[in-house]
This record gives sequence, C-alpha cells and structure tokens, in this order.
Amino acid sequence: MEHHGLSTTTRRILLLINCLILAVGICGGPLMMRLYYVEGGSRVWFSSWLQTAGWPFTLIPLAILYFYRRKTEGTNAKYYMITPRIFIASFIIGIVTGLDDFLYSWGGSKLPVSTSSLLLAAQLAFTAIGAFFIVKLKFTPYSINAVVLLTLGAVLLGVRSNGDRPEGVTSKAYIIGFMMTLLAAALYGVILPCIELIYLKAKQAITATLVLEIQMVMCFAATAFCTVGMIANNDFQAISREAKQFNLGEVRYYTVIVWTTIIWQCFFVGVIGVIYCSSSLMSGVMIAVLLPVTEVLAVVFFRENFSGEKGLALFLSLWGFVSYFYGEFRQTKKQKNKSPKTEMATTHIESV
Repeated sequence: MEHHGLSTTTRRILLLINCLILAVGICGGPLMMRLYYVEGGSRVWFSSWLQTAGWPFTLIPLAILYFYRRKTEGTNAKYYMITPRIFIASFIIGIVTGLDDFLYSWGGSKLPVSTSSLLLAAQLAFTAIGAFFIVKLKFTPYSINAVVLLTLGAVLLGVRSNGDRPEGVTSKAYIIGFMMTLLAAALYGVILPCIELIYLKAKQAITATLVLEIQMVMCFAATAFCTVGMIANNDFQAISREAKQFNLGEVRYYTVIVWTTIIWQCFFVGVIGVIYCSSSLMSGVMIAVLLPVTEVLAVVFFRENFSGEKGLALFLSLWGFVSYFYGEFRQTKKQKNKSPKTEMATTHIESV
C-alpha cells in the first residue's frame, strides 16, 4: 500500500482521536435508535436511513483539508483524491452497508439494546474470519480464543432468547429480530476487511482526504439504498404524522432524528479512521470492546433487565477482548525486539 509516512507518535494520536469518535458513535447510536422505537417510532427503513444520512457533514473536514492543500501546494492542489476504481468499490460496499443498516434496524426494533449489543459483539469473530480470507490476516492463539469466546457469548444468548422480550413483541418477531441482528454482525464483519482491502489495492497514497472521500461515498450509497426502501414503504409521507404522535412531542422527535444522524456519522467516521490508522480487526475490536459500555447505558437509561445469561455473555465477551489485546501486546513486543528496521517497515505499512 502506497502512503504518506507518519511517525509512530502521530499515528497513535490519530488512532486515539478516531477511537474517541468511534466511542461516541457505538455507545450513542444504538441508544438513540432504541429511543426512537421506544417512544413511538416504527419506520425501520427510516431508522436505517438515519444511520448514514449524515454523510454531507463529511464535506466540512474535506473542505478544510482542501484549503490546507491549496495553501501548501498552490493551484496544483486537486479537488478530490478518489479514483473511478476506488469510487466504484466504495459505492458497492456502501450498498452492502445500506443492507446491513436495514438488518440492524429491524433487529433493533425488536430487541433490547443490551441484547442486540451483546449479539453485535460476535461481529469481532466475523471480522477476524473475514480479515483472514480477504486481507490474509494471520491468526494467533489469542485471536482464535477471542473468536471462540465471543461466539459462545452469542450462542448463550440464543439459548434463552425469549427471556427479555420487550412488551408488545411476539416470540416470532423477537426470534426474527435476533437472527437479523446476528446477520447484521456477520455482514459488517465482512465489510470492515473489504474497506481495508480498498486501502491495500488503492495503488496511490492513502491520505486523510482519500479516507474521508471513501467514507462519504459509502455513506451516500447506503443512504441511496435506504431511500429506495423508504419510497417503497411510503416512509417520507409518514414522518410528519409519526412526529405528531411521538411520545416526547413533535419538537423532540426532530431533535432525536438530528442527533441520531450526527451520532451515527461519528460511528462511520471513527470506523474508517481506525482502519486507516491500524487495521480492520482493530476496528472490530474497538466496536466490540465498547459494547459493554452500551449495555450498561441501556440498563441505566431504559431500565432493561440484565439477566444471568447476559452477565455470563458479557463476561465471555470481556474475556475475549482481554485475550485479543494480550495477544496484540505480545506480538508488538516481539516485533520491537527484532530490529529497528523491522519496526520502521511495520510502521510504514500500517500508517497512512
């Protein structure tokens, strides 16, 4: 992968910033979506659309980066960095992301946040498997252990799937929601390595501008996909009616909608940024590691039941996270002990 070199310190600072942005998205996004459903919202396609509809916000940092290039490069500065080849690949992944958003929104309409978040923890397992086949990521005993533990956590929840069914949700709808959420986790586990593959096959410098352009194209394509679903389902005509019937009032309905869009955009920017600074598996780990925080917040804000099965599934998830990070720590230590040249090469490969 061709790139602009970054020092280890700069890369770590960028990684930390993107992790913080991702934390806002992964902790706030599911809660805002559940708030929409709990207080009277019912449009699944609209909820899916909101997850990526904030893509125009990406134009702000892109404009800032462009003016910075104009200042340093003069009139030779390009308006955009994305090539037709990368645009097409990003657009296709964006369409798949739109489908993933729909699956997740459907599951979120039927499941408590604490349950759907634990199910999404299995996404790390799918990401690891996807990264193994798509970008040839090597497994370690620790990453294999993490995959097994996270899978067991999802299976454990499935054994007692009706125990926390929300009021008004039938057993059939709950099971379908359960399967939809698990399928969404599997699909996103494939999407993340595909994004990393775009970087590896780009044949050009992977800059912050290009990363944001890829993210914007993906979110635009996902939004277009969900827009078609909304039109087919007459969601646009139903928004004003739904706002008037919203339990928190019409003004707060639109407030929830706007903040949902902004928070979900933080998620997508954070995901792309973490892959940019590290790898798709690291992005998957960050999503999985923040899910317990989402579960706790769901119990606090929505007073969801936290059963023994959820507690054990959470324990298995945390065990899996610790196993993965310990493996990464050992691997990093081993690489540092090799030679300064090896460390410099590794830094170049993983950096922008």
